[in-house]
Amino acid sequence: MSADLSRVAGEGAHAPRPSRPGEGPADGAPTAGASGGADGAAATGAPVRHPLTWVPSLYLAMGLPNVLVGLVAAILYKNLGVSNEDIALYTSQMYLPWVLKPLWSPLLEPYKTKRWWVIAMQFLMMASIGAVAFCLPLDGFFRASLAFFWITGFASATQDIVADGVFMTTMSPREQARYAGVQGMCWNLGAVVASGLLVSLTGWLHGSLGWTWVQCWMAVMLGAAAMMGGFGLWHLRVLPTGAPSAVRGQDLSSAMVSLRESWITLFQKPSIWMMLAVVFFYRFGEGFIEKFGPLFLLDPRTAGGLGLDNAALGHIYGTAGTIAFIAGAFLGGFIAAKMTLKRSFLLLAIALNLPHLTYYYLSHALPTDLWWIGAVVALEKFGFGMGSVGHMLYMMQQIAPGPFKMTHYAMATGVMALTKWATGSVSGWLYAGVGQHYASFFGWVLVFSIPPIVLAWLAPFPVKLDEHDDGATPASGH
Repeated sequence: MSADLSRVAGEGAHAPRPSRPGEGPADGAPTAGASGGADGAAATGAPVRHPLTWVPSLYLAMGLPNVLVGLVAAILYKNLGVSNEDIALYTSQMYLPWVLKPLWSPLLEPYKTKRWWVIAMQFLMMASIGAVAFCLPLDGFFRASLAFFWITGFASATQDIVADGVFMTTMSPREQARYAGVQGMCWNLGAVVASGLLVSLTGWLHGSLGWTWVQCWMAVMLGAAAMMGGFGLWHLRVLPTGAPSAVRGQDLSSAMVSLRESWITLFQKPSIWMMLAVVFFYRFGEGFIEKFGPLFLLDPRTAGGLGLDNAALGHIYGTAGTIAFIAGAFLGGFIAAKMTLKRSFLLLAIALNLPHLTYYYLSHALPTDLWWIGAVVALEKFGFGMGSVGHMLYMMQQIAPGPFKMTHYAMATGVMALTKWATGSVSGWLYAGVGQHYASFFGWVLVFSIPPIVLAWLAPFPVKLDEHDDGATPASGH
């Protein structure tokens, strides 16, 4: 459930609303026009509907496929008998669209509007998720469904680029702040629907109606596809166009020149390599838990797991875990606002990494009480939400500032997605290397949680904020 908290963290810290891991519209030339408000509305030549008609549905449509690809796919394959090692290796490759997103973001807006791209990607995801459902009864379902999950991931990452662009170029800064809470709530509600409601539904269909796992997941995937189609139809009616890009109508070479300049200026920033190291390792230990946590909860006790069913897992991850995550994010935002990010950064890093002890405890104690298991998992999610605030704000305040703020933020979140890809890819090898022993696996996770804390302690803060600043917007470019 990496879902991410930038939707709620920024509000708690009075920060401009950031994007989720691996997301964020490119600016500079590619998404220039982010003046927002009246400028954005005037550029479209059409009246803009009330934000409550499109902001909630837009961010629901962003949260649902993100978690479907990042988390739910692993549970699906677990139910269908795929080995933990293969699940970890192959589903981790689905993070690559968010890693590589900055490479194709300049290719979008020279030709079509942000609105066009959002709606096109939602209909594409309707088709690709539906295709996943029809692959499941096939003998070669694993490879075929992975291919369509990949398409869903690329469409979801592309949607995120332009959807955030619609929001920021249509609404004034005051309106953006007003609806930041709606954004966060709806994005996380999409995550709850995917990791909670849909997963619990498969457990009910399997346990109460006696459906096979293939039938259960076909029904759920078709339902998710229908949701994406419904979002697309609704947004055809209500979604504003967003301000046009500065390169709209120009050739591809103009966009590529801007992309080259954005990369050059990123690596000209002071202490950039150390800052990128901080971003990469901040959630290093969490990456292993994110991939193997649900597998551990589902595996039978004979294999060292807790033997939960899908219904219980859905309630723990989708309900208790999400509530704890949001509560932690608000607390982290409050702490960062009161103490400033520089003074609270080490504390937030400890808050994220110390709760990894929870899975180490669960793998040794193997408790049977469902309420206690849920409480322990919720504690880890609370720490994850609280600590991730520091991660997102560090990227916004220290890496993003400059003439390509949105592009550089997207690049930083791409590095964060690279962490998820790397840890997920090697987690299966680590699990096999410790003899498929969960207690040893989570012991290594504790070891991997030490470098993030050390790097947070050493983290550079080259961008100086004005003492009257709200704690989020740099006073100068560098």
